[in-house]
Amino acid sequence: MKFIDTHSHLYAKEFDADIENVISRAKAVLSAVYLPNIDLASIPMMENLAAKSPDFFFQMMGLHPCSVENGFEKTLQQMEEMLIRSQKGEGSRYYGIGETGLDLYWDTTYFEQQKEALQIQIDWAKKYKLPIILHARNAIDETIELIAKNLDENLKGIFHCYDGNVEQAKQIAELKTFKIGIGGVVTYKKSTLPEVLESVDLQHLVLETDSPYLPPTPFRGKRNESAYTRLIAEKLAEIYDTNLQKIGEMTNRNAMEVFG
Repeated sequence: MKFIDTHSHLYAKEFDADIENVISRAKAVLSAVYLPNIDLASIPMMENLAAKSPDFFFQMMGLHPCSVENGFEKTLQQMEEMLIRSQKGEGSRYYGIGETGLDLYWDTTYFEQQKEALQIQIDWAKKYKLPIILHARNAIDETIELIAKNLDENLKGIFHCYDGNVEQAKQIAELKTFKIGIGGVVTYKKSTLPEVLESVDLQHLVLETDSPYLPPTPFRGKRNESAYTRLIAEKLAEIYDTNLQKIGEMTNRNAMEVFG
């Protein structure tokens, strides 16, 4: 059974020294890896990685909330120009909008600008009919509110790296067209996610690693990589009292509902 990593930054500098081995390990357990963008500087790195295996790596375009600052409008304009070319079949193909969203954890200085930037990218998702990948650290309620306000048949996506409570998970499920991204945090000893997921149907979940960040147990404190998706799937099999085959089938199907 091969899985899908719906969120990985394998193009990051942390993988420069051994990327070929990282890719080999990923292909042993995965059928696809989706690559969210962060800012303008990360685009060439993402594209270089995707070019190594275009039937395995699938790129996305967006501006991370922690990359939003004064002048973000110009950055988004440049990104949309790339999206327009992609829609015309020119240059790289993008399979989603993101990573975008809201962040009240690291720095609240540009929170109003974050909301403006997210609204612009929500508009892209609807305009270009692409799923949106949402970062919502310490800002799940605010992100749900903005998505619900914009929700229609053209808006779908993933709440990436979910760390919220049962009520917030139920609100996301009620959006119908959004999934919940589960990563390495679910394996941590003090994580409350296993208890939260007991109240969330498997049909709402997708797998992700967020590599090189947030590695699952037993690799906590080390570099994460996409091959560790299997460890997250194993934890879900334990939580849902089922087998890996069922976890793979369900989460792969859920991922394809998002990405098509």
